[in-house]
Amino acid sequence: MEQATLIPSKCFVRDLVDGQEVDTIFVVRARNRRQKRNGEPFLKLQLGDATGSVEAVVWDGVDELDGLCEGGSIVRVLGRYSVDERYGRGITIRRMRAAQEGEYELVDLAEAPPIPYRQMAADLQSLVETIQRPHLRELLDRLIDRAYHEAPAAKYYHQAYRHGLLEHCLSVAQGVNAMAAPFPKIDRDLAVTGALLHDIGKVETYSWTTGAIELTDAGKLLGEIPLGYYRVRRAIETIEGFPRADAEALLHIILSHHGKLEHGSPVVPCTREATLVHFIDNLGGNLGSFDRIEKALAEGARWSDFDRGLSTAAYFAAREQAA
Repeated sequence: MEQATLIPSKCFVRDLVDGQEVDTIFVVRARNRRQKRNGEPFLKLQLGDATGSVEAVVWDGVDELDGLCEGGSIVRVLGRYSVDERYGRGITIRRMRAAQEGEYELVDLAEAPPIPYRQMAADLQSLVETIQRPHLRELLDRLIDRAYHEAPAAKYYHQAYRHGLLEHCLSVAQGVNAMAAPFPKIDRDLAVTGALLHDIGKVETYSWTTGAIELTDAGKLLGEIPLGYYRVRRAIETIEGFPRADAEALLHIILSHHGKLEHGSPVVPCTREATLVHFIDNLGGNLGSFDRIEKALAEGARWSDFDRGLSTAAYFAAREQAA
């Protein structure tokens, strides 16, 4: 009788404590080969699982281990986790090998939205059906495709996982829809359409595997806002009779949704609709960062480390207090 393969107990990122010896399985989310001052190479890695990510470093055996560390690789790591006052938290890796089939469950490694994909897809369809102008409905039908449903929303800071773009754009559009009601001068159809499409350039900006998200060549060379602008403009030009005023207003939302020139927008929001989308988008990104941080927070901890996405540490009240 064939003996079943035993899956080792998984030590999650959120449960790591200072000084802990680590022998567990992670997915490689990023790899960077660097040099010490003496010219010898070392590896900086970002390892992750369903609860978050942790930095790791390989000092010895770099040439031997480098081939194991492609983005998306699933590896078994032996090392030590520590929290340094200067360099922060991380794992110093002593040994590493490719994980073997049966040693892990994919569900333990891949981050996912808190809302089931089918529910988000149904909510998206319901929202699209409320758009009254036929040319805007047709534009959404042409642009919201499988890639839109599958893509991540970011490489790291928020919704950096499969279906993340759908989750983010849907939540922004739902917020815009709710906020349009008390402000009757907002063109609700235009604002919701812009919210659903504001980040569509990300379908060309990122490539992803089980746990690794990388910038594509187009993402590095052009950026997500220009990619989104041209994607939407090309689609508009194929729809006969698309009103010029609506085209300009919609493209302005896409070009200005980062809010400031120094944040990557070629123009700043100059319309009610663009202003609303920008602020709800910014709110959604920040709240998404809280979700990311909380998943990686140690049991019982209330404060996170300083987070670059929020430019501050995040505080989480105890569950009984929140209740």
